[in-house]
Amino acid sequence: MHRHGYKGRKFGRERDQRRALLKGLASSLVEHGKIETTLEKAKETSRYIEKVITKAKKGDLANRRRVIAALSTLDIANKLVDEIAPQLTARNSGHVRVTRTRIRKGDGAQLATIEFVDELKAAPQEEAKA
Repeated sequence: MHRHGYKGRKFGRERDQRRALLKGLASSLVEHGKIETTLEKAKETSRYIEKVITKAKKGDLANRRRVIAALSTLDIANKLVDEIAPQLTARNSGHVRVTRTRIRKGDGAQLATIEFVDELKAAPQEEAKA
């Protein structure tokens, strides 16, 4: 058996568990701006979130619904479409960066951080409240 043409990592999980894992990691990235996970999960999340950001930058109703389906909550999806995506219009791709950080002591896994390349400004609504 060969692996030609098969894209993506399986992570030792079934399909629905893999989808839930990527959805959760992508949602955490949008919510916090930077997360630390294993290198393999970070690389796969990078592929996933790049496609979601491209849809969020278009911002029409159909793409907004696709972003909502791709992320875990409505609030996080709206944050991506309304606050983060307009700040990323200068780039066509390469919105996130994966950086190796350390080796995890327990199992020796290579950890990495995934973060947005551009510096994201805080929402004006939060500044008005403060």
